[in-house]
Amino acid sequence: MSREFPIGLTPPDWLVRNLQPQRASPVNRPAVARAALAMTLPLAVGLAVGQPAYGALTSMGALSGVIGDTADAYRMRILNIAVPQLFGAVGVTLGSAVYGLGWPAVATVTGVALVSGMISTIGAVASVSGLLLLLNCVVGAGLPMPGPWWLAPLLMTGGGLLVLLLALLAWPLRSGVPERSAVAAAYRTVADLLAACGSDVPDAYEDARHTVTQSLNQSYDLILARRTRHHGRSPELTRLVAQLNAVTPVVEAAPAAHLAGRPLPREVPEAVLHLARAVETGFTGPIDLRLPAPASETARAVDHALRHAAEVVAAPDAEPGAPGVGSGAGAGTGDDRLGRPAGLRARAAHAARDVALSAASWRYGLRLALCIGLAQVLVSTVPVARSYWVALTITFVLKPDFGSVFSRALLRALGTVAGLVVAAAVLSQVPRGWWDVPVMLVLAPLIPALTPRGYGYQTAAITPVILLLSDTLNHQGAALLLPRLADSLIGCGIALVAGYLLWPESWHTRVGDKLADAVADTARYADAAFGPDVDPAARARMRRRLYRDLSVVRTEFQRALTEPPPTGRRAAAWWPLVVAVERIVDATTAARVRVKHGAEPPSAREVAQVTLQLDELAEGLRDTEVLYPVRTDLTGPPDSVLQPLRQEIAAARAIASPTA
Repeated sequence: MSREFPIGLTPPDWLVRNLQPQRASPVNRPAVARAALAMTLPLAVGLAVGQPAYGALTSMGALSGVIGDTADAYRMRILNIAVPQLFGAVGVTLGSAVYGLGWPAVATVTGVALVSGMISTIGAVASVSGLLLLLNCVVGAGLPMPGPWWLAPLLMTGGGLLVLLLALLAWPLRSGVPERSAVAAAYRTVADLLAACGSDVPDAYEDARHTVTQSLNQSYDLILARRTRHHGRSPELTRLVAQLNAVTPVVEAAPAAHLAGRPLPREVPEAVLHLARAVETGFTGPIDLRLPAPASETARAVDHALRHAAEVVAAPDAEPGAPGVGSGAGAGTGDDRLGRPAGLRARAAHAARDVALSAASWRYGLRLALCIGLAQVLVSTVPVARSYWVALTITFVLKPDFGSVFSRALLRALGTVAGLVVAAAVLSQVPRGWWDVPVMLVLAPLIPALTPRGYGYQTAAITPVILLLSDTLNHQGAALLLPRLADSLIGCGIALVAGYLLWPESWHTRVGDKLADAVADTARYADAAFGPDVDPAARARMRRRLYRDLSVVRTEFQRALTEPPPTGRRAAAWWPLVVAVERIVDATTAARVRVKHGAEPPSAREVAQVTLQLDELAEGLRDTEVLYPVRTDLTGPPDSVLQPLRQEIAAARAIASPTA
């Protein structure tokens, strides 16, 4: 029988949200096996040749490779693991060069922190690269490295590349499989979306649509963003892009089907699942879709989109074309509907220019440099054993793309306590030497197994591994376990004060600003959706970018909910408006689909009235953090395709529309 907390002992909602484990996908067994082998083998080899310190350094490098081993596609694994290893080698070289030099070490590590913070704002690979640059610099400046100056970076890079080698072993046998699986997964989420259309289950359609957005984002990022060396020369990747483009009209037809208020026939989502199986297996023969005869504009839109998708999936040489232009559109040579990536050099130059000129990049770099500088000054003036641990804690807590700083500081402290309990048992009860090998064989797989559960779980898994490896280098044993906890708490305290409380943007919710941008983009999209001279491909790119931005808003909202009051409480007030804006985008897309399939287009005056209301809503959201309902007079023909859109806009402004 369950027992409830007394009212006075009930933990606050923000604390419960922080401590709840994330819903994780099934354990990635190949990644678990790679972690066990890549981190255990160097230890065993080092012990066998009488150089356990060399083995520990190599295992440290393998640890960084394990942290970056998150991609399914083999091409992405190369970038996710190899590129950060190069930055890590530079970091440990710089750190070991200033080991024991006092203030020069403080200046060097602080300067590296500034660069690390700035490049971390570029993207996922750059973020991990910046992380390893700073982490290895801190370790090099805080621990004595064995051998000549070049040996430590060589060994640590070799450990990371060992993880990469193990991750690429199956590439010749499974080339293209992860990419096809990602596209097929996107098709399956679309099938779930169509099954949820017209559902009476609360939030079923909204949740399914959000899942579709995330799946499409991941699939496009996986395929498009990594085509720089295969641009125009890889038929397999080109075909997958065409298949992703082909499912876009199906997604666009879903809002119209949902607004119709009736569930779609069972054959419709089953047809999409049939296409998903064809994508995953690479089938190129004729695909027979048994769909009911369409009887309305919405049904015709869904039928047309599905049959077009079937043609593209079945075509062996499909090219990315502008979908929806008739039979065989996917096999044409039209422009890529969602745009192709620029070359690697062009993107690198663009990223470097953005970092140098971006106020956000400088701001984050300065925050990180300030915190690391304070930590280095502290450990240089106050005797702190293994002083590098303070800066390591700050580096992890202040990562810009890892969520709330407050939440991470809390989870870091709790995870460290849990990890120290394990480390205490290992360091006090297990003899050093060959016993380290079976211990590492048990501990290393926990890192990829627990990381998807949340940051606290990852910290708990990494802490005993790092302590075991560093103890192999300096042989100080279990005596420093409590100092490790003190160092972690000091690092969390510095991060919270100098990297969080001193920067108001950190503890003010940014949901309103991001939502205002999304509403303004919705106004431009509504104007383009019914404009006569707008390129269909450009319109599709606007819609995809808009849904991606709304997904970012949801992520920011979830992050803000983990903040303590008043930030979390203020963020919760925005949720009804977040949902309302998503419904506005859906209504706009549904109206466009209906016009495309025979409905009478709206007048220019109707479109101008809608965009004006959206612009006013966006401006109001930028002016205040306090929400006020505003009555609006949106009138028009009751049988217009824009009538549902007008209703959604009026509902959004009535829910919460701030006034200056």
